[in-house]
Amino acid sequence: YITVMVCEIMFGILASIIVAWFSRQREFRADAGSAGLLRSPRPMVAALRRLGGLEPDHLPQSLQAFGIAEGGNKFLALFASHPPIPERIAALEARRG
Repeated sequence: YITVMVCEIMFGILASIIVAWFSRQREFRADAGSAGLLRSPRPMVAALRRLGGLEPDHLPQSLQAFGIAEGGNKFLALFASHPPIPERIAALEARRG
């Protein structure tokens, strides 16, 4: 029983990391899709910069729950559903060229 419970916990954590990775990749694709529809990444970059400029305490509760705010812990970043805003902006700016 102990082995089964330990395996369930370990596989549950591993599955959460995999799901979060796919979610972060989906955010990058959504950003690229926005830039494609608008024929320019500038509006999305501006929106992300504005969102990134807000203090985490002032974000609406719905955004705080997504883990969009920057965090310094690399391990906890594995479980974040959204990539860090600077990475999203860099990906959009790289797409520009």
